[in-house]
Amino acid sequence: MNDKQVVVLGAGIVGISTALHLQRRGCAVTLVDKGAPGRETSYGNAGIIQREAVEPYGFPRDLASLMRVVTKRDIGVNYHLRALPEYMPTLTRYWANSAPRHYQAIADAFRTLVEHSISEHSELIEQSEAQHLIVRKGWIQAFRTPEKYEKAMESAQRVSAHGVLSQALDGAGLRLAEPALGEALVGGIHWLQPWTCVDPGELVQRYAELFLREGGQFERGDARSLRQAGAGWRVSTESGPVEASQVVVALGPWAQELLRPMGYRIPLFIKRGYHAHFADGANLSRPVLDTEQGYMLAPMKRGVRLSTGAEFARLDAPLTPVQLGKAESAARQLLALGSQVERTPWSGARPCTVDMKPVIGAAPSHKGLWFNFGHAHQGFTLGPVSGRLLAELMMGETPVVEPAPFAPGRF
Repeated sequence: MNDKQVVVLGAGIVGISTALHLQRRGCAVTLVDKGAPGRETSYGNAGIIQREAVEPYGFPRDLASLMRVVTKRDIGVNYHLRALPEYMPTLTRYWANSAPRHYQAIADAFRTLVEHSISEHSELIEQSEAQHLIVRKGWIQAFRTPEKYEKAMESAQRVSAHGVLSQALDGAGLRLAEPALGEALVGGIHWLQPWTCVDPGELVQRYAELFLREGGQFERGDARSLRQAGAGWRVSTESGPVEASQVVVALGPWAQELLRPMGYRIPLFIKRGYHAHFADGANLSRPVLDTEQGYMLAPMKRGVRLSTGAEFARLDAPLTPVQLGKAESAARQLLALGSQVERTPWSGARPCTVDMKPVIGAAPSHKGLWFNFGHAHQGFTLGPVSGRLLAELMMGETPVVEPAPFAPGRF
């Protein structure tokens, strides 16, 4: 079987980016997903290519923050009590890895990917003729109390050592940058380098169309049908079976369902999130995070998108968008939102690992099987660069970053 025949399972930002980079290295790539490209996790985010995100989200270490979560007084976090026994082993490891003695090395590795986020997206944006979807005004992290604002300025100063550019805004400067915001905010950090997208789902679709124009194939199929076939792999699709010598698992939160029966125990857990759009109200020129309330407001084609923090629940559990209602109430203190566009909110799931780093590389126990998932909050940011990294590893090229910190075998 030809070593350059590849199936990529998953048509989100990570899978499509991987498919494009493999295609440009002479591979015949078939992209397989049960649904249309870019309609799951890649669709429901704040649309920020977060060049400033050189420090991944750690588990809260202080007692006050933990108690706010436990008592459900933190809008940014919700949990299903019945899901906690399933979550506890991975959350315990997540908490341990967030300790300073472990976290710095994790952040140092994570940063190597983030540093390439804008440049790798830029190439695909140009080639897919999607420039009209991109705004280059950065985003604002806003604060309601001076104490949190001052602590954030210290963090901004710290990450500036890694080439991250920001501007501190007092209350007046914040309202000058975003006149529609109310008086409840005392200041903010304007992260200057990130690009934002007014329709993340459409951008992913544009990347998918580019892949198809360049000769790629897309098939609807169930990744769970994947089986070894001789020296290669076979997956069932609506058009019939597809065989390839190599297969990439880019299934995000659904990767575990496929890999567990194959003997892999990747410590992956899910953070669900919700969003809704509000139209015919005040608007913003760039995304604004209400940091202390744990939600984001982002200007989109459909209106202002309000997106929530994290919900710890089983992947198939019924939706409980209580965070969205609380966030809407808090947001209306800051912005005249207008009316909600959707009848029901959108919900998706972020695939998170216990060490806050994605899983990128060769499967330890199966020849021709490769992983690219676990990007947590930064799949939209890191999809193109992680796709490039995996393609380079598969083709035996010099990788764009040191791959060892992301290798599946680290677990």
